[in-house]
Amino acid sequence: MPQPPAVVLSGQQRARLEAIVRAPTSQVRLVRRARIVLACAAGRSAPQVAQELGCNVNTVRLWRGRFLGAGLTGLQDRPGRGRKPVYVGEQEARIVAETLKPPPDGTTHWSARRLARHLGMSKSTVHRVWRAHRLQPHRVKTFKFSRDPLLVEKTVDIVGLYLNPPDKALVLCADEKSQIQALERSQPLLPLAPNKTACHTPDYARHGTTTLFAALNQATGEVVGRCARRQRHQEFLAFLRLVDRTYPHGDIHLILDNYATHTHPAVERWFARRLRFVRHFTPTGCSWVNLVEVWFSILTRQRVRRGSFTSVTSLIRSLHDYLQQWDAHPTPFRWTKTVAHVLKPYKLPISGTEH
Repeated sequence: MPQPPAVVLSGQQRARLEAIVRAPTSQVRLVRRARIVLACAAGRSAPQVAQELGCNVNTVRLWRGRFLGAGLTGLQDRPGRGRKPVYVGEQEARIVAETLKPPPDGTTHWSARRLARHLGMSKSTVHRVWRAHRLQPHRVKTFKFSRDPLLVEKTVDIVGLYLNPPDKALVLCADEKSQIQALERSQPLLPLAPNKTACHTPDYARHGTTTLFAALNQATGEVVGRCARRQRHQEFLAFLRLVDRTYPHGDIHLILDNYATHTHPAVERWFARRLRFVRHFTPTGCSWVNLVEVWFSILTRQRVRRGSFTSVTSLIRSLHDYLQQWDAHPTPFRWTKTVAHVLKPYKLPISGTEH
C-alpha cells in the first residue's frame, strides 16, 4: 500500500496542539485528536498510534487526514454533529421564563435540578438553555446608585483630572483604609504545594486595629502613607502635613471622598492657609472613583488578608514595609473610562463636556 503523506508541524501548530493537551479545560475528544496528530508527526504509523492511545486505527487515519486537509481547523467538530435538542421554541422560552421568576417554595433562586423537577425535564436541558441565554441564577452582584445631586459635575471633574491632568500640578488620590485588623492565626499557614491549596485556620486572636492614610500619585504610582491608631481629624491633619512635606512645591489637586473628617472645621482652616491644595470630592456613594481604592485592594490581597500579626505594631511595620517596597518600583494606574461610560447606568444627560 502507498505510504500516507507525512505529518509536518509548524512551530505555531505544535505549540497549539501541546497547549490543547496540557489545558485541564480542553474537551476529551479534542485532546485525543491533538495527541493523534502529535504522534503522527513524530513518525509513528497509524497502527502504532492506535495501540499507544487505545483507539481504533481508523480513528487515527480519520484525524490524520482531517489535519492534512484543513490543519488545526480540521480537528474541530463539523456542523450538525451530535443529537439535536429536544426542547426548542416554546419549551425553551418556558425554561427562561420560569428561571426569571422566584421559586414558589420561597427559596431565593433556582438550581438546575430543582427547575428540571419543576418542569419535568432533565437538568442537562436546563443547563443547555441557561448557557445559551447566559443565565446564572446562582450568582449575584452588588450595586449602589449615588443620590448625589452633583453626581454629573463631580464625575466630570474627577474623570477630567484622570484623562487630562493639569500641567505642572500633582493629582493625588487620598483616602484612609480604616479598621485593618491585626489577626494572629491560631496555627501556622499550611503552604502551597503541588495539587494542594494553601490553608489557614479560621480561628484567630484579635490584637487590635490600625488605620492607614495614603495618597496615590496618579502620574507615577508612588504612594505616601502613614498609619494611625484612630481615624479622627487630628490624624488626618497629621497625614496632610506629611503630604505637604513630601511635595513642598507646586499645586496639588487632592481627590477625597465625603468622610466627615475631610471637611472638619480644623481641616478647612488648614486648607484655607494653603491655597496650592485644590480639593475634588467624589460623588456620595462613589468612593470607587478614587484610584487609591485600587491600591488598597492590592495591599489587602498581597499583605493583609493572608497575614498573621502578633500585635498592632507588627501589622504597622508590615504595612510600612509594603509602602517602601511599592515605592521602589511604583506602578501607575491609567484611567480609561469616559464620563459617559461611568454614568451610563444612571441614564443622565451629560451635556457640555467632551470627557
